[in-house]
Amino acid sequence: MGKATKATKKFISSGKLKKTIQDRKKHRDIKKKIGSRRGAKGKPSAGGGEPEDDGGEEEDGDDEEEEEAPNMKGMTVDDFLGGGFMGEDDDEDMDDAAGSDGEDDDEEDFDDNASFASVDALDGEGKEHLIELSKLAEKDPEFYKYLQENDRELLDFNPDALENDADEDEDAMDEDDAEAVKVPALTKDILKRWQKAILEQRSLRALRKLHIAFRSAAHLNEEDQVVAWTIDSASVYNKLVTTTLRYTPVVLAHHVPYKTLANGKYKPPTQTPKFKTLQKLILSYFHNAIHLMDQLTDNELLALALSETAKVVPYVISSRKAVKLYLKKCLSIWSSGADSVRIAAFLAIRHLASGTDSAVLDSIMKGTYMSLVKSCKSTNPYTLPSITLMKNSASELFCLDHAIAYQHAFGYIRQLAIHLRNSMKVKTKEAYKQVYNWQYVHSIDFWSLVLAKACDKDAEKASGKESELKALIYPLVQVSVGAIRLMPNSRCFPFHLHILRALLHLTKHTHTYIPLSPHLVPILTASLALAHSRSPSAGNGKTLRPLPLDLQIRAPQQYARTRIYAAGVLAEATLLLGEWLAEPAVHASAAFPELTVPVVVLLRKGLKTAANGGSTTGGKKPSKGASMQEVGAVKVLLERVEEGAKWVEQRRRAAAFAPADTAEIARWEETVAGKLDESPLVKYVKVQRKAREKQRKLVEKARKGEDEILEE
Repeated sequence: MGKATKATKKFISSGKLKKTIQDRKKHRDIKKKIGSRRGAKGKPSAGGGEPEDDGGEEEDGDDEEEEEAPNMKGMTVDDFLGGGFMGEDDDEDMDDAAGSDGEDDDEEDFDDNASFASVDALDGEGKEHLIELSKLAEKDPEFYKYLQENDRELLDFNPDALENDADEDEDAMDEDDAEAVKVPALTKDILKRWQKAILEQRSLRALRKLHIAFRSAAHLNEEDQVVAWTIDSASVYNKLVTTTLRYTPVVLAHHVPYKTLANGKYKPPTQTPKFKTLQKLILSYFHNAIHLMDQLTDNELLALALSETAKVVPYVISSRKAVKLYLKKCLSIWSSGADSVRIAAFLAIRHLASGTDSAVLDSIMKGTYMSLVKSCKSTNPYTLPSITLMKNSASELFCLDHAIAYQHAFGYIRQLAIHLRNSMKVKTKEAYKQVYNWQYVHSIDFWSLVLAKACDKDAEKASGKESELKALIYPLVQVSVGAIRLMPNSRCFPFHLHILRALLHLTKHTHTYIPLSPHLVPILTASLALAHSRSPSAGNGKTLRPLPLDLQIRAPQQYARTRIYAAGVLAEATLLLGEWLAEPAVHASAAFPELTVPVVVLLRKGLKTAANGGSTTGGKKPSKGASMQEVGAVKVLLERVEEGAKWVEQRRRAAAFAPADTAEIARWEETVAGKLDESPLVKYVKVQRKAREKQRKLVEKARKGEDEILEE
C-alpha cells in the first residue's frame, strides 16, 4: 500500500468522497442499462442465451455489488483511492463531479486548497519557448523591461539547468502527517527556479507551484487556513507577490490566448480542453489576489495588483461570482484610495467593462454611480480633487455604450426630478435639504459631464450619428433650473453657481443654447447692490476671510449680507456670464445682438444703483470703504459685450439670406464660430481665464504651505 499524497488527504477531508463514489455507481449502472438495451435489440448475451430484461439486469447488478463488497470491506480509504480504477481520466472526472454544482456561475464553488495536479499534464511543450524568449522585447516590452531592471539573471539562463529541477520542490510539499510535519519555508532560490521555468518554458507546473505559494501569502497568519509554505522574510513575500502578479498573465496569454476585437473589446478564450483544465487554477488565483488586496498597504504594490489582475479578467469573465467580487473590490479602492491607486482601480474597471457581455457593463455603471454618490456626501478642500477625479473617470465609463447608459441616466435624472418635486410641494427646511446638498450638486455636475462627452459636437461629426443620450439634455436642464429657483435668496448663491457652472460646461461641448443669463444677471445685480450698500450689516465681515465658493453650498450666517461675500459672488458670476456669452452656441448666433439687450439694460441699471450706494440711499454717494474693483470688472464686461454685439452686427450686414432660410443661417453661424477668436469679448474672456487660473494656483500653493505670497 503506497503512501497517501497530500492532495488525497485533502480530498478525503473535504467530505466529497462519498458523493463521488455514489456518482460513479450511478454512472456504472447507467452504462450497464444502455449496454443491456443494445443487446436486447438483436445481440445475443455473453452466454448465448436470450437477452436479459430490466429485472434480470437489476439482479445481476446486485450480485455484482455483492461480489465487490467483500473486497471493499477489507480496503482502507487510501487503498480505495489507490486502486487501478482511479486513472488519470478518473481524476478529471472527479474534479468535474466535485465542481458539478458550479455549472451556474452565480453558485459556483471550488476547493481553494486543491492541488490542481491535472495542470501538470499540460506542461509538455518542450524548449520551443526559448525561441519566443528572444522575441520577448518585441512582443511585451513592458514585461521585458521589468525583467531587465529586477530579474536580469533570469534572462541569462542555462537551457539545460531545469531538467533535473522539475520535481525537487515536490519533496518539500510531501507530508507524512499534516499535523506532525513542519510546513517548509519559502526561499528566494525556490522562487528563482520557478521564475526560470516560467520564463524559459512557460511551464504550467511551475505556475501551479507559484500559485500554491501565492495562496500562502494571501492567507498569511490566518488561523483557519492551511497553507503549503511559510514566509518568514518581507523581501521573499514581496518577491513572491510581484512575481505571481507579473508572470501569470504572460503564461496564460501563451497557453490560452483571447481575442481582441477592432473596437477595443475582447472575447473570452474558447472552451478548449486546456482552458477547461486551467480554469479552476485561474479562479483560485483570482480569488486569492482579491483577498490579498485587502491586506496590501503599499500603494505601488496595490496598483500593481490591480493592473495585473485586470489582464486576467478575460479568463474569469464568465464567472459571475468572480466578476462581482472583483468589481466590488475595485469600486471600493476607486472611491477611497490614493490618487495613483484610484487611477489603477479605474483602469481595471474599464478593462472589465471592455468585455462583450452587456450585463457586466450594466452592473459596472450602476455600481460606479452609487459609489460616486456615497463618496461625495462630504466635500472639503481635501476630498474635492478626489471627487473630481471620480466624476471625470466615471463619465468615461458611461460613454462606452450609450444605449445602456441611457437607461441608467434616465432613471437617475428622474430621481433628481422627484426629489425636486417633493421639495417644491412640501416647502419645509428638511425638504429643501433633499435638494440643497452636495450629493445633488455633484449628481447634476456628473450627468452634465456624461452628456457633454457623449453628445460632443466634434465627436458626433466624427461618428456621423447623433448620440442616444442627447434626448436627456432637456430634462437635465429643466431639473437644474428648477433647483436654482427653489431658494432664490442670496445665501444660496454658491449652490446656484455650482449648477450654472455645470450647465455652462454642457453648453460648451454640445453647442446647445441654454439660457443662463436670466439666472446670472440677478446674482450680479444683487451682489453689486450688497457690495456697495451703506447698511451696517454690510461692513460686519471686514475681519472675515474670503469665502471659497467652490467648497460651499450655502453661505454661513456670519457671511450673510457682507461685502466680502458679495465681492466673491460678484467675481465668480461675472466670469461665468462672460464665458457663457463667449460660447459659440451664443456668440456665433445670428441673434446675438438681440440676446445681449436685456443683459446690457439690467447690468447698467445695477451699476447705477451700486454707484449710488444701494437702492435705499437714493442719490447719496457710496461709503468711503466701498471698493470700486467689482464695479470696474462689471463695467469692463459690459463694454466687451457691447463690442461683441457690434462685431456680430458687422458680419450680419454682409449676409445675403432671409431669416427664414435656416440652412443658410446655420452655414453662416458655423463660419462665424470659426472666427470667434477675433471677437473682443472672446479675447477678454481668455485673459480672465488666465488670471483666474493663476490665482487658483497661488491659493493651492498657500493651502499646501508652500512659500508663496498672495497679493490682494
